[in-house]
Amino acid sequence: MKRVWRNCHAATMRGGEYSAIERAALVTQGSRIEWIGPQDALPRADAAEEHDLGGAWVTPGLIDCHTHLVFGGNRSQEFEQRLQGVDYAVIAAQGGGIASTVRATRQATEQALYASARKRALHLLRDGVTTLEVKSGYGLDLPNERKMLRVARRLGQTLPLTVRATCLAAHALPPAFAGRADDYIEEVARRMLPVLAAEGLVDAVDAFCEHLAFSPAQVERVFQAAAHLGLPVKLHAEQLSSLHGASLAARYGALSADHLEYLTEADVLAMAAAGTVAVLLPGAFYALRETQLPPVDLLRRHGVPIAIASDLNPGTSPALSLRLMLSMACTLFRLTPQEALAGATVHAARALGLQGTHGVLAPDMTADFVAWDISHPAELAYWMGGELPKRVIRHGEQVCTTALE
Repeated sequence: MKRVWRNCHAATMRGGEYSAIERAALVTQGSRIEWIGPQDALPRADAAEEHDLGGAWVTPGLIDCHTHLVFGGNRSQEFEQRLQGVDYAVIAAQGGGIASTVRATRQATEQALYASARKRALHLLRDGVTTLEVKSGYGLDLPNERKMLRVARRLGQTLPLTVRATCLAAHALPPAFAGRADDYIEEVARRMLPVLAAEGLVDAVDAFCEHLAFSPAQVERVFQAAAHLGLPVKLHAEQLSSLHGASLAARYGALSADHLEYLTEADVLAMAAAGTVAVLLPGAFYALRETQLPPVDLLRRHGVPIAIASDLNPGTSPALSLRLMLSMACTLFRLTPQEALAGATVHAARALGLQGTHGVLAPDMTADFVAWDISHPAELAYWMGGELPKRVIRHGEQVCTTALE
């Protein structure tokens, strides 16, 4: 169906800037944008359904390009323990940390995982998110990684969201492989990835490159397996130390390297040359009370696109609002509101390999956008929490509204 969306202003986000069109209009045909421009130049659209947006600011639908949305249980009690001064190593020795989430996820049925993940996904949708990535990584064996990825696929089939599924089986060492990290990497690379890819459950492959997870050499074996399967890669890199995982990711043409607090200039140059997006995760930085800031000025200087994501997970970023992450990225990392919005639209699309269809308002792009009742796009990063009145349009159909009574 053809629809005309009138009486709005548009932050198109072309080129990573607001690229604003005052007094704008859009024409959508089915799931695509057919035309966008000044309302005075609106082409004739016979038999089109008309929508008055009431002077709203329209942006591309927000894109959360790094989440661990599917998991069992939660770790609120550990959060309380940490605030009382209990060291994370003690918590882990007591069976807490990621091991507790692995246990809860393995024990949960697929339906239970779907039901809890759906609630979190709806929070993001009501916050203006129309596209998101979901990582596995709390199963750590073939049946449970499959279970998580099946839930991710189901979310994309049953909710008005575009969902990209990423296999993060190389997230942590499961108990059954204690002291045998190389053997587990062999299991991931030679058995798990080929099976999951053959079942159509994987859009990309991720790993955690860190001293408490997997070494660059081990991650490279996972990347080689992904390349053999024709799957793009991503990487959790330089969060707690400098292992030059981002440079490794760049050598494999990674879509993104994420976290990046300990990124070096050499890593930045490698990412710039490869076109790898830097995904910054202020929620985890905040929750862990980190002090090592990601090198934003270096990323700017060398032209590396900066994306912002929620890192929604049960342990270090239980964040249900991507828009709050925009505010935190400005306050904690000193991004501008324009950079933050670009980080959750055009650059986030690129971090998922969707730059040809998502992230900007332009003809032939997917008709995913949000009409916000605000006076300027900077308000999206300015307001901390709460629900801004909005209409969420996905594939040309209004799928969600929030309004103040």
